[in-house]
Amino acid sequence: MIPFFDGVKARIVRALTRAQAPLKEALERSMLLNAKVIENSNLSKPTLSSLHDAEFRVFSQWGEDGIIAWLIGHLSGVPQTFVEFGGENYQESNTRHLLQSKNWRGLVIDGSQDNIADIRRQELYWRHELSAACAFIDRDNINTLIDGHGFKGEIGLLSVDIDGNDYWVWQAIDAVNPAIVVCEYNAVLGDRFALTVPYQADFQRSIAHYSCLYFGASIKALILLAKKKGYRFIGTTSTGCNAFFVRNDFATDILARLEQVSMFPSRVREARDETGTLNYSNGVERMRAIAELTFLDIEKGTTAPLGSYGDLYSPEWSAGTQRFLLKNASGPQV
Repeated sequence: MIPFFDGVKARIVRALTRAQAPLKEALERSMLLNAKVIENSNLSKPTLSSLHDAEFRVFSQWGEDGIIAWLIGHLSGVPQTFVEFGGENYQESNTRHLLQSKNWRGLVIDGSQDNIADIRRQELYWRHELSAACAFIDRDNINTLIDGHGFKGEIGLLSVDIDGNDYWVWQAIDAVNPAIVVCEYNAVLGDRFALTVPYQADFQRSIAHYSCLYFGASIKALILLAKKKGYRFIGTTSTGCNAFFVRNDFATDILARLEQVSMFPSRVREARDETGTLNYSNGVERMRAIAELTFLDIEKGTTAPLGSYGDLYSPEWSAGTQRFLLKNASGPQV
């Protein structure tokens, strides 16, 4: 009897999935249309007070879709290509809006074969020129992965979000030369020190520490890396998740349209306890959870427990408010 009922259940699930497909497609069309209206409104403004004023969300985790649309709208002649890794099954990503609303082509990489299989089953996979590759990314294989899937030289956008070796992987990338780079930062590490997790090829955030807070790099570390690679920092999302960088040859036009360049701490309460349960810790509490773990100071070249670095946060960061790095975006960067 059990196999019979399992078969009935499977048929019911398939029928419901088919019935929901038109509704899902109609919802996506409505979302894309609404996003286009907001995008045009943002682009019509001569300047923005700060990058986060362009935020809106269609497929991105926070407001990245709007920021990217605003940047692309003011960068003429950039290649309509992207590379993104860390987007899981592509339901939530930084480039899906580009793919579906601008018809860009791109490459997405994820370490889960199930996620890649899911992407390849989606309708967008045949509607657009998208490559989906399964690989666990490290700094030694990233260029081979990108080049091996036909992406090299000039591209429009690179999105880095692997919850671990983000600093080291971006540092290693030379197969492509993106106009825009979006990279996740770990706001728990504050804004005063250039810190990153020491490189470990098989690093996994969920294994490295039960809290899931031991990963990535501080915003200052990414700003210094960007400068070395020929990019200007132009701001972050207001939720304190992703930082945006524009290549120097495009930066002047973008910075002239921003009254301020600012960055935000994070109020996201994603920390977990030893049982894997969310504990909703805030602010400095999150830092204390990983105070004994070792980080590398990029400027000094030394490693030490996080708690030994002293006060990690500027007054704005401690208060959970916006910090202005530049009061005049077109002026010299500090």
